[in-house]
Amino acid sequence: MTYHVALLKTDEGYSVSCPALPGCCSQGATEKEALKNIRSAIEEYLSALQEMAFSDPEIQRVEVAL
Repeated sequence: MTYHVALLKTDEGYSVSCPALPGCCSQGATEKEALKNIRSAIEEYLSALQEMAFSDPEIQRVEVAL
């Protein structure tokens, strides 16, 4: 899956976030480092969502094709 990220140059380096995943953000001293870090943040975010979904018996997993 592909996610769009917002990359912003700051005085300290680069700030990066993934608008499709609220609260998923990271930073890095260089653009390359920031993009590497947001990739890890997205992977961890999705892993946490999956764990939460499967730990609650009330939640059903359903795939929707667009």
